[in-house]
Parts: sequence; C-alpha cells; structure tokens
Amino acid sequence: MRIAVLVERAPGERRVALVPESAQKLTKSGATVAVETGAGRAAGFTDAAYTAAGATVVGSAAEALAGAQIALGVQKPSVTDVGALHSGQVLVCMVQAATSGDVLAALAQRGVTTLALERVPRITRAQSMDVLSSQATVAGYKAVLMGASALPRLLPMMTTAAGSLTPGKAFVIGAGVAGLQAIATARRLGAVVSAFDVRVAVKEQIQSLGATFVAAETLVASAEGQGGYARAQTPEEQAATQAALAKHVADMDLVVTTAAVPGRRAPLLVTEAMVASMRPGSVIVDIAAETGGNCAGTKAGETVVTDNGVTILGPVNLPATMPLHASQMFSRNVLTFLQHVIKKDKGLVIDLADEITGPMCLTHAGAVRP
Repeated sequence: MRIAVLVERAPGERRVALVPESAQKLTKSGATVAVETGAGRAAGFTDAAYTAAGATVVGSAAEALAGAQIALGVQKPSVTDVGALHSGQVLVCMVQAATSGDVLAALAQRGVTTLALERVPRITRAQSMDVLSSQATVAGYKAVLMGASALPRLLPMMTTAAGSLTPGKAFVIGAGVAGLQAIATARRLGAVVSAFDVRVAVKEQIQSLGATFVAAETLVASAEGQGGYARAQTPEEQAATQAALAKHVADMDLVVTTAAVPGRRAPLLVTEAMVASMRPGSVIVDIAAETGGNCAGTKAGETVVTDNGVTILGPVNLPATMPLHASQMFSRNVLTFLQHVIKKDKGLVIDLADEITGPMCLTHAGAVRP
C-alpha cells in the first residue's frame, strides 16, 4: 500500500493532510508513505520529521503519486492538477461538491475514486473521522481571538490602580462545534457570554460552559436536522429568530456568528438594522462568510467598517491560520478513516455499501455519483 501526501496548492492553505505522527503509524502497519517535499513546511512539519517517521520524501507530486493507491490532500485539486492523478487511484480530501462540478467531472473522466472528507456521516463510529468538527474547533477558537484583537476595549473585568474596568459582552450565534468553542474561548478571556441556537438540544451545552442562553421561546423540537445539524428555517421561523436576536445584539461588544446548514447558503440572522443598532467600536466576526455569511454586510475575506463604527470581519479558512494543531487534528481524522478502509488481509477496500464510505464517494468507475 502506497499513500501519497501532496503539497496544498490552494491559495492561503497552510495545512497538511498527514502529519509525521500519523505517517509513522501507517508505515509501522506496513504502508509506504510518499510525501511531496515541503508538504508540511507551512504547518511546522519538516521533511526531516517525515523521514524520521519512516516516510519517503520525494521531489514532486508526480513522484509521490507514482504507484500510489491513495492520494491525500486537505483541499480539492484544481482541474489542472487532476491531470497528475492516475486512473484507479483514490483521492481523499475535502471537496465541497456543490461548488466543484468541474473538478468532479475531471476526476471522473480521469477514472479517480473521490472520497470527500466533509461528507463523513455524523454517526458514533465515524466521530473520530469528522474533519468538519475538528476544524470547526479551531475556527471557533480563532474567531474569538480575532474579535478580541479588533475590539477597542478589554474583554475581562479588571481592577487596577486607575479604577475598575467592566467586562465586555460577547454573544455567539450558533452552538455547533465552532460556536461552543467560541463560547468557551470568550469565557476564558473574561467576557460575559451569551449564546443562541435554534436547536433545543444545545441549551444545556451552552449553559454548561457558563454562558446565558438567549431566546429560548423561539425553539422548536424539529429545528434539528440530519446528523445533528440545524435544518434550514422557514421564513416565519427566521423572522421570529431575527426579532429575538434584535433585542440582544444591540448591547453586545463582540458578536461571533457560526450558523450553517450543510449544502446551503448560511442563514442571514444579523440584519442591517441590527448592525445599525450596535455601539461604535463593536465587532462582529462572521465565521459563515465563505457560505454567504450570517450578517448583512459581511464580505468574505474582508474587514468592513460600517457608518456607525461597527467592524464586521469575514474571515475565510480560519483553520489554515493555525495550521499546526489544525493539521494534527485533520491528520488524525484521516488516519482513522484510512484504518477503516485498509483491511489487513485485503488491502484497500472501497465498499460503496458501507455506511461511512458510501456517502463520502463522489466519483467512481468513471462517473460522478449523486
């Protein structure tokens, strides 16, 4: 079994799909791991570290892919880079099928089997393979640090010789993995934290982190969709949510929005009127910027300052800004998945009837799968 680890070529991507620790576990199990030189450099993992782990460092993607059954990446390849892959190879990476039609068509034409890591099902036995959860942990943490840095005030309460400072107020919208980590981080920084989510099940989780739950009256039991994610709200539900949020947002120093619905545009929760009601110097960090944003005025990859002095940050690919730990967690997810599909007595087994592998498969046998 030969496994290729490729340099990430997407702009701004600093993570690596497999770190030396995971590579060592694969080589000890009998696999050959070929790492394209420099693949881990941006994340803090040297070629020497891979060599010490038993991997082979090669000079190009073509060399890494030569004879490999599996190719590993963080982001999907470009249409041009698909040409380096060989028929029959299995590509394991994040794909985002909804916006990757041209890449999927090229992969199918090339005869590559594509397994999308973001489609790992949310079932108990696949939790350790879930890259969305591991990377959302990083995003939630970093979002609060960005917001705290952009604020003109301190978050914690302080008593000094120059007098006492009141604590800042932070509000987290969406209490999935990213939101819960944002709550915990804001609490560690000393903010008074409140949070909102449409799902009944997360109220206790929010409160267990020391935050106040907001707008409980808008919750309905059916708000939770498949896999534990929030489903898309009806127009009536969205209006009720916005009305409840409007009363709370105006008094906040820091708002972090994390609400997302898989495969859909992010719900618009913070309206222009809400932004206009906030105090000058307030900051909004919109983690959902890449999928349209939760906040009116968000621009992906940009910082916007409104006429009333509110700063709206629209960060993209936050996990790549903390590549060492993001890569470690991503790599452990990948390792667990590989251990699932590589059988000791049969080698690599791609079973499309498998409850984990089947939903992940986007291209196979020359065709794009629905």
